[in-house]
Amino acid sequence: MSETAEARGRGAAGTPLAGALRALVRRRFELAVAAVAAAPAAFLGHQLLAWPPHEDETLALFVGRESLGGLFDTVLHERGGAPLHFLLAWAVAHGGGGIVALRAVSAALAVASLPLVAALGARLAGRRTALVATALVGASWVLLFHGVYGRMYSLFLFTSLLSFLALTVALDRGGARRWTLWALAILATVATHPYGVLVLGSQALYVLLRRERLREASLAGAAVAVAGIPFWLTDLVLAGRFDVGVGGGGERLGGPVSVLRYFWSTAADFSAGYRPVLGGALLLAGAGLVRLARTRPQAALLAGSAIAVPAAAFLLARFGSSASPESRHLIFVLPFFALAVASGLEWLSRGRARALAPVALAVLLVAQVAWASHRTPALFNWEPDQRQAARAEASAYLAATSRPDDVLFGYEPLWLGAWERNRGFSHTVVPRADSRLALRTLENARAPLGRGVWIFDASRPNNVRPRLETKLRTPTPASEFQARVFGPFLVIRTIQPTGTPARYLELAGRAMLVGKSLQIGDADINLLTVDRAAQALRGYGTDRSLSTVSR
Repeated sequence: MSETAEARGRGAAGTPLAGALRALVRRRFELAVAAVAAAPAAFLGHQLLAWPPHEDETLALFVGRESLGGLFDTVLHERGGAPLHFLLAWAVAHGGGGIVALRAVSAALAVASLPLVAALGARLAGRRTALVATALVGASWVLLFHGVYGRMYSLFLFTSLLSFLALTVALDRGGARRWTLWALAILATVATHPYGVLVLGSQALYVLLRRERLREASLAGAAVAVAGIPFWLTDLVLAGRFDVGVGGGGERLGGPVSVLRYFWSTAADFSAGYRPVLGGALLLAGAGLVRLARTRPQAALLAGSAIAVPAAAFLLARFGSSASPESRHLIFVLPFFALAVASGLEWLSRGRARALAPVALAVLLVAQVAWASHRTPALFNWEPDQRQAARAEASAYLAATSRPDDVLFGYEPLWLGAWERNRGFSHTVVPRADSRLALRTLENARAPLGRGVWIFDASRPNNVRPRLETKLRTPTPASEFQARVFGPFLVIRTIQPTGTPARYLELAGRAMLVGKSLQIGDADINLLTVDRAAQALRGYGTDRSLSTVSR
């Protein structure tokens, strides 16, 4: 090559374009992760409002309407649960947002979790395996559904991933700063969901089994135990409301078989519930864990700890009739399940049947999206136009005709639509599935109590026969109520203020009988709540046999 040609070669290598290309090569893993995350990000952005608003989203925003002090008082002393999630809802509500903003937060946290899956997976099992695991998480029903659901589960996934990532860094490198970052991440996790204690427990087990930096870990763990006292107390409040604990009373999942059945259904939501596909995914996960145990034992140890601690907890715990674990409660295990499956695919790609690995990955991804569509059709198909129009009309009616002292029953999504149109909409909501909290709400509300308002939705899936139209029926005596129908929604309201808790509960019982006559699925449990609250108000407690107050 001539000197001129060599000079041209050196000059080309030193151009900005060549430098950019080299930077892209160095960043190819990050770019691949971004490409993988782009698909669920686009889906969540487009389908953000496909699934209809839910009462739990209404609850979050209505609690978020309170002052900051009132919010913490409600969460810490009355409801229990997830103060960090309610704090985000408070920021949304006081920032002028509603259901769109709350769901946007969930979607952003779901998408932001994917780079954390990749980062954790790369540390534990290598970049190639981590990238496949990220794709599997991004296509799962658990991520896609909870990415548009304005509850705490995207936040729970995000904070738990931060805590696992911070723990691995702290154990590898040590130092007060890294352990402080882990402590902040795990505190955020336990502040997000009561099952954060299972994340903490699995990490404690991992540290003990790994037997490294035990002194540093013990000091950081002690600090977490003290700083987390407010969160342990909120968990106790929630456990007391739903009768969850250990020891006698209540019901267990039913032993090892029931726990395995629960984990089977959870794995279905992590991958796909079609039996051949799920069976294949579990075989790959098993092979992947064996491979990790041989090649990267610490990764297998952490994944095993994340599974073993919840399994032990469910074997020991008892649950009241209104509480049961679901797949979303183990969302923090999802990255480890995906990593195990990805490791199994990596094993498959290096064997004689290496051509099957990309086919198996493609089948898994397609099946996962199909399962998400099967699991929650409205997430893909949108709410029927007729129901959307009826919901908007009913919300507009409530916004225009409400009074600030109205007493609302249950966190109905129609209240949310009315509040978004009228920020002066009533703050008083009587919980529908907790008689003690319902009575406390009535007794703490400003006296005299305003009009009672109840919603019955004939289109809910738990009804005997879901339908998009319902009948106009008025409780007896008709002179004390007014009723309006909007498609599947029946709005019942008292004409005069209810005045006292006793009077409100009596009229609520009459309204619930209308719901039962229309075969509304929630009417039975709502009537039970009303009955128990009325019994407690009369001094009989909530555990005696009940008589219907509206007889």
